[in-house]
Amino acid sequence: MTAGFPRVLDRLRDRYPSLLVDRIDEHEPGRRLAAVKNVTVNEEYFQGHYPGTPLLPAVLTIEALAQVATLLVVERHRGDVALRGVNRAKFRRQVVPGDRLRLEVNFREARGPLVFVEGVASVEGQTVAEAELLLAILPAGPEIDSSARVHPDAQIGSGTVVGPFAVVGPSVVLGRDCKVGASAVIDGNTSIGTGTEIFPFASIGLPPQDLKYRGEDTQLIIGCRNIFREFVTIHRGTAGGGGETTIGDDNLFMAYAHVAHDCHIGNHNIFGNAATLGGHVTVEDYAAISAYSGVHQFCRVGRYAFIGGYSVVTKDALPYVKSVGNRARIYGINTIGLMRRGFSQETIGKLRRAYRILLHSNTSRAIPQIERDPALQSPEIAYLVDFIRSSKRGVGLRRPSRRVEEVVED
Repeated sequence: MTAGFPRVLDRLRDRYPSLLVDRIDEHEPGRRLAAVKNVTVNEEYFQGHYPGTPLLPAVLTIEALAQVATLLVVERHRGDVALRGVNRAKFRRQVVPGDRLRLEVNFREARGPLVFVEGVASVEGQTVAEAELLLAILPAGPEIDSSARVHPDAQIGSGTVVGPFAVVGPSVVLGRDCKVGASAVIDGNTSIGTGTEIFPFASIGLPPQDLKYRGEDTQLIIGCRNIFREFVTIHRGTAGGGGETTIGDDNLFMAYAHVAHDCHIGNHNIFGNAATLGGHVTVEDYAAISAYSGVHQFCRVGRYAFIGGYSVVTKDALPYVKSVGNRARIYGINTIGLMRRGFSQETIGKLRRAYRILLHSNTSRAIPQIERDPALQSPEIAYLVDFIRSSKRGVGLRRPSRRVEEVVED
């Protein structure tokens, strides 16, 4: 694939007379790049190297390869690139004015911030120099659009991009390599971790919609690699609710999702379009709350739970199962979700049997029966039992409208 001159070469900071790349000939993004340097007699270094018999300095051949390698590396890693080492350099023949120097680099491996690249320079198919280049990725400074309003007291991490007309308040801490979309608003005592992406018009860290809130200093703490799509709203805590709203790592909040004050969300959860959490809700790990569903204040959603679309959850949503409806009822084990997360058929079978007991019997009798059954002992069952016992609002164990035997076998 051939890349255009301005689009690729403008990524280099080098300019005349230090720019040693004239054209990109071949380009396999992230893997390989081939460029050309036309060696002409009027270049400045030929005035002293050497008058009468001008030669391209060998160090400039290495520099030319390093510039091409930089173009290859900046596609994979955002930030500045610096040459940190040259290994096994060999020079096969001289390069003189009139030569058309072909510069080819191939990505070899990356070790953290260090990248190893193989470089070969040739003239008319004959190798003139080769070397292994060691490049270091340097953290890039934040990139803030001129129309954005970022308070000077806000802390913006390296590599973070703030888009047009975004607003970032004075007490905000944005980690490294975040993206803030156009017209998004981040305010309050809000901390956001590395690699988080906030799409246009999202509202993060504004005061809670609680009539008891009186402007006290409360927090919103967000972990790493979360995605907040368009028009998502996340509110910080209240003094009466502990003062913190917290969100873990690797969660996806689709458009118009809402997280109210004093909620606590774990890791790897998915919130569908317009999914809504009332205040003081806890969502553990790997749960999915589908579009237009609502979770009542003070409820919990267990691990690997699936809440169906347009559902209303007024009691704790049990782990590992599908809860659907207004008011939500259990519609079987979340088999597909569990299989996607690597659960074995044996574990899924134990969960299915445990829920059959729970749905057929009074909870106070079902729990001891599950605990006494040696065939049901596993960490997942122990967590399920503890979840039910620790519930303050009660758990959603309502039977569905069709036979339980059919449901638990879905």
